[in-house]
Amino acid sequence: MDELASEIRSFIIEKVSEHGGHLAANLGVVELTMALHRCMDFPEDKLIFDVGHQAYTHKILTGRRKDFDSLRELEGLSGFPKRRENPCDAFDTGHSSTSISAAVGFAAARDLRGTNEKICAVIGDGSMTGGMVYEACNQLSQLKSNLVIILNDNEMSIDRNVGGVSKYLNRMRVGASYNEFKTNLENVLMNIPEVGEKMAKGLKKSKDSIKGLFVQGSFVEEMGITYIGPVDGHNIKEMTKTFRKAFRLNKPILVHVRTTKGAGYKYAEKYPEHFHGVDPFDIETGRSLTRKTRATYTDVFGKKLRSLGEENEKIVAITAAMAHGTGVSYFQKSFPERTFDVGIAEQHAVTFAAGLAAGGFIPVVAIYSSFLQRAYDQILHDVCLQGLHVIFAIDRSGIVGRDGETHQGIYDDAYLADMPGLIVIEPKNAFELSAAFDLAVSCDGPVAIKYSRGYAYRGLISNEKLEVGKAEIISGCIPETCCSTDKVQNAEAETSNVSEQTEKKRVALFACGNMVEEAVKCRDKLISQAGIEPLFVNARFIKPLDETMLRNITGKFDIIAFAEETCEAGSFGERAVVIIQDELSKLLTGEKYELGSTKEDIRIPKVINFCIKEETVPQGSVDELRDQLGISADKMAETIMNSL
Repeated sequence: MDELASEIRSFIIEKVSEHGGHLAANLGVVELTMALHRCMDFPEDKLIFDVGHQAYTHKILTGRRKDFDSLRELEGLSGFPKRRENPCDAFDTGHSSTSISAAVGFAAARDLRGTNEKICAVIGDGSMTGGMVYEACNQLSQLKSNLVIILNDNEMSIDRNVGGVSKYLNRMRVGASYNEFKTNLENVLMNIPEVGEKMAKGLKKSKDSIKGLFVQGSFVEEMGITYIGPVDGHNIKEMTKTFRKAFRLNKPILVHVRTTKGAGYKYAEKYPEHFHGVDPFDIETGRSLTRKTRATYTDVFGKKLRSLGEENEKIVAITAAMAHGTGVSYFQKSFPERTFDVGIAEQHAVTFAAGLAAGGFIPVVAIYSSFLQRAYDQILHDVCLQGLHVIFAIDRSGIVGRDGETHQGIYDDAYLADMPGLIVIEPKNAFELSAAFDLAVSCDGPVAIKYSRGYAYRGLISNEKLEVGKAEIISGCIPETCCSTDKVQNAEAETSNVSEQTEKKRVALFACGNMVEEAVKCRDKLISQAGIEPLFVNARFIKPLDETMLRNITGKFDIIAFAEETCEAGSFGERAVVIIQDELSKLLTGEKYELGSTKEDIRIPKVINFCIKEETVPQGSVDELRDQLGISADKMAETIMNSL
């Protein structure tokens, strides 16, 4: 078993070094997963991993070793459990604190069917701060049949664990002395003739009092869940024995397992935060093979937040266990007393921020787009309905890439666009991101600023000051009238479907955030291949829309296109079309004419919304996914030219 564990660990290090992925979490649970596989039969039994980024060993042991050559690639092996990928993956996971709830559901289904499969949830100590854990445990206490929870205690989530749960687990770790004491005392008593057995039974009755001396108030046992542990998470024999015993007991069990995150690879053990999720790296040195040539949007935000903190003592920062991942660590080093890491608790983070704002401070809540989804009600109920001055720094907005469906930040427009009083800004580059935070601090109410993963774009520098709800014209212009008598020769154009002499077509191209950089390439293709320079607009504000500009362009363009990396429902384009339709209706009914134009001069536009029309977006590189979704520069230019 130890030899196999070593082979698996080496294999994981090799494949992650080639493809990138989650390393430290997977290295920490090799023996733990092997022990579970010795006690469970798949796919009949059900194993649910919380978050799921620690499932590599499980995938190897269920016949997917050969698939690791396509790890996290388009149409390749997912870095998370996927039911469609293999029947041994019982439940799709990607966000934290969900496994116990799902496991309780599996157990209820099993009991209703009258079957007897084993059900197990593996959850890390970092996930224990999520409120769903306690909601699930509250119901679990009513369950009268077996369900095993493995608490994988490595003192880590992504950053170091914080708060009361972490301190509580530190006390529980001392419970080893209680367990040793109880076992030794029972053995001694059982060997005393005649009275020993009675004394041992009396000891069992008073075990709660003894446990109180060593483990102060075990909340799991108070909720009707039997606690076992701590157990050495790298001792396969000990864990196998413990797990088999746990599965035989006809009641809910929590087994507390101690592991080392990054175990077996010295760099991952020493720097578990860095090796949580990595790009391809050199195994010998641990250094990334992806050279960081310029700052990311996360870096730009982190440094800007720090400078804002120097200027304004009312600014405070909030992170949900991801100070490094979100860039809050820059601020944290300078202002530790004004930085709050609330653990994996996004809902609490937002309402906590609302309380700070009501108390006179300006909280900046930095959370990834896909994780902020969890706090929808808190954003609406606790922040926006009260008009509180909370700033949301939404990292990883748009296509994230290789982590797949659960991490793509493509739904934030849909859940932010209708929030009352919320200003939503999507900057086009690093400089505009910095200016957006200056504007957000100067506002009175809630502001959300969303930006993508990866390097910060530094093109299209503009000194134009941000004004709430005002878009920016990057190139081209808005014609004064609807009509045009201009004729254009098109002999050198590459598009064969355009006649040699035709009325000049007009194209307006709006782009949002990180799609501005992609739209620049699309604009240049339209100029070189179709001889048409579009009106090119940086939308800047997802909410409020620049209604004045949208009404001003209506009737004057043959094609109006919107480029954005978000789902169609609630998108900028979807909401902009409503304004364009209203204005067009006024023009066509004669309610409104401009500079001598007639109804016949009005151009009825073809609207193209370059956004994500698929319900989910799989894993893959950002470029691959954009091309597949039809929102790459090439695909956008091709679609527009075909529409001409």
